[in-house]
Amino acid sequence: MNWTKKIHRTTITALSATLIMVSGWGASASSVHAAASATPAACGTGDHGLLQSLQNKHSGDVSTPLTFSDVQFLNGDIGRAAGNGFMIGTSNGGCNFQEIYEGQWSFKQIDFPDNVHGFALASVEDGQAQYLISTSNGGSEWKRLSNKAVSFERIDFIDSKTGFGYNRASTYYTKDGGLSWSKISTPSNTHGAYFSDRNTGWAVVTVPGTSYRVMKTADGGKTWSLSLKVAFTDPEYGQITSKGDQVDVVLFGGSGMSQTSYSLYTSTNKGKSWNRVIAQETAGGGPSPGSGKAVVNKGPASGRPGNLELIGNNTTFLVGYSDAAEKVAVGRTYNGGKQWTNLPAIAGYEGVISFTSNKEGWLAVRERDYSSLYVTKDGGASWQLRFSLKILSL
Repeated sequence: MNWTKKIHRTTITALSATLIMVSGWGASASSVHAAASATPAACGTGDHGLLQSLQNKHSGDVSTPLTFSDVQFLNGDIGRAAGNGFMIGTSNGGCNFQEIYEGQWSFKQIDFPDNVHGFALASVEDGQAQYLISTSNGGSEWKRLSNKAVSFERIDFIDSKTGFGYNRASTYYTKDGGLSWSKISTPSNTHGAYFSDRNTGWAVVTVPGTSYRVMKTADGGKTWSLSLKVAFTDPEYGQITSKGDQVDVVLFGGSGMSQTSYSLYTSTNKGKSWNRVIAQETAGGGPSPGSGKAVVNKGPASGRPGNLELIGNNTTFLVGYSDAAEKVAVGRTYNGGKQWTNLPAIAGYEGVISFTSNKEGWLAVRERDYSSLYVTKDGGASWQLRFSLKILSL
């Protein structure tokens, strides 16, 4: 098996090469900032004239409209967003965007540990099988790292060589840039995990009929200890992440009638103690996991929880979206869950967030007629449109 077989190479025109050089795809952060500051421009809000052929291709295609699937910013200026067959980027905080990639890969998740090296979970066009692909020039060219599809639902790379791959039941580790993987031992009935480094990890364990248990390891999975026990008769899975001293976990209840029940717990002392922050109970999803008073009884948009973003040791952002209400919103805490604020919603069906500080963040939203990118400078209290793709329908 040739694990480094290159499947696709994007042809870079002279214009594209100029854009890549100016915008810094594959350049150092200092040169990017210099280029951005040297050419200030008014901020755009439409499609910036990009992806015209791809937009035409999807015109009238209601089954697979052209949409963003993920967004990731490295700092307040430099970031990327990707979807089915494309990736765009900005080096000046979204005032201007450039096309980085257009081709066969339909991106599900992107992960750039720096501005040059990147990884992604992607399928070939709209196929079902997902592959792990990588880039070493900022995203304009991608290679498939294995001829076999991967079972990963999520990836998280610490740098260009070391990273983790997750599905709901298993966790894997690589130290050679994704060419080979070793399975990390996690407790039985693990349904959600996160490792901040090779030794330090967390696992959400389901005990059917009784509870969720949040377990911790400090020796790479050799031994696990109990950090949190949450009573719930029908546990399914959880979303967990950590940064510094902070650990956050979303424990899912049931779903029904476009409603989801869940609880958010947060710790600011590496799991020694926990705050029950959100306990959202719904008619369609039933009770939320756990007991005792929560800070709030509804999450952002009173909808299904999306991804978590942690900043420092005390700040958490959570995106939520409600299909029925057509709302997307962000909730946040600045003090480790002692207080929680659900911020005003914008129109949409689902969203993904990327925050680089406790004030600056990005939101990719699927709306009724558009797939859009928004920026906030006030921690999600207000959002400004920066890019939008028309979802063309019959």
